[in-house]
Amino acid sequence: MQHYNLLYSCVYEKERGIEQFVEEHALGIILSGELHLFTNKGTIIFKKNSIGLIRRNQLAKSMKFPESNGKPFKAINILLDQNALKKYASIYTIKKQDRYKGDYIIDLTKNSFLKDYLESLLPYFDNPELLTGEISENKTIEAVKLLLKAKPELFSFLFDFNDPHKIDLEAFMVQNFTFNVTLNKFAKLTGRSLATFKRDFRKTFNDSPSQWLTKKRLEEAHYLIAKKNKRPTDIYLDLGFENLSHFSYAFKKQFGVSPMNL
Repeated sequence: MQHYNLLYSCVYEKERGIEQFVEEHALGIILSGELHLFTNKGTIIFKKNSIGLIRRNQLAKSMKFPESNGKPFKAINILLDQNALKKYASIYTIKKQDRYKGDYIIDLTKNSFLKDYLESLLPYFDNPELLTGEISENKTIEAVKLLLKAKPELFSFLFDFNDPHKIDLEAFMVQNFTFNVTLNKFAKLTGRSLATFKRDFRKTFNDSPSQWLTKKRLEEAHYLIAKKNKRPTDIYLDLGFENLSHFSYAFKKQFGVSPMNL
């Protein structure tokens, strides 16, 4: 459930997140259950009462786990979008920041002010008619002030408005090929326009991005099934395929045998 830039999650069964690209900074708290966040640097587990801040322009997969006693997974997030932060920087005369080079996921669990603030958002989901654009804007300002008070070093985190810089394409793609995002997103994260991304990709891999991604994902699937005894139903989503039938068709076309019969 989303109202303006406020999001509330409540799920009673284990649920895989759909969006794998973090477009805007997000501040959130886990009210019950657990959130497992899968990144190219490993898995981060957010337990009940965990508070975290994740930086924009990140690739991440998530899994929501309800509690074992039957209580649902619940979480509240507020998105700190670039337009709101630019407005804040203008109002409070914040100088231009250098490119941020710190951690991309910040643990803020011990901050009681942020806990109280995030829990104060819950009534707006029960009464969405009370949430106006003005209140949403005020809540965003309040969140930013609390973050800067908790960690003044977050000035660079929040107010670095630079786009991703151009990085090593080969290393990035080999590390992130399992993320199911558009070529536009891959291009942006490597600091390129889509046209430049496609051109550099062909120079690097001697293949188109779409064909290379499919081959790379299928090769990884073959390895996991043949060598690690993984079941196709357990891995196809993790490898970037949208459904099992498409995965099975592509696998058989590539290797001449169904993944179920390997």
